[in-house]
Amino acid sequence: EVQLVESGGGLVQAEGSLRLSCAASGFSFSDYSIGWFRQAPGKARTGVACIRRSNGLTYYSHAVEGRFTISSDNAKNTVYLQMTNLKPEDTGVYYCAAAVNETILVVTTLLGAQTDAMDIWGKGTVVTVSS
Repeated sequence: EVQLVESGGGLVQAEGSLRLSCAASGFSFSDYSIGWFRQAPGKARTGVACIRRSNGLTYYSHAVEGRFTISSDNAKNTVYLQMTNLKPEDTGVYYCAAAVNETILVVTTLLGAQTDAMDIWGKGTVVTVSS
């Protein structure tokens, strides 16, 4: 079964940290770029961070740059999102997604935009940041 499974969400106080994981299975992990998206209550799902399979470069939306770090463990088919200095506005459901077309993923991430053009979506993990 082709799937992405997120984990690591939870409740944290402002200025705290969390590490999210995205475990891939059922497909060739090396053929896809992976991104993290988030959906705040009442808002659209938008790009946060991504890592390109072609060269390992990473990209971030303006809202999280300098606070979040995306990384990949190819041996475990897992991508991580280390989140530090969390703010209440980081609250939302965090999804990981896989895309063959890395250009769309990169542009969506840099613009903090929404897209339905990802090939595989996870079901999400909830992050709540209290003030």
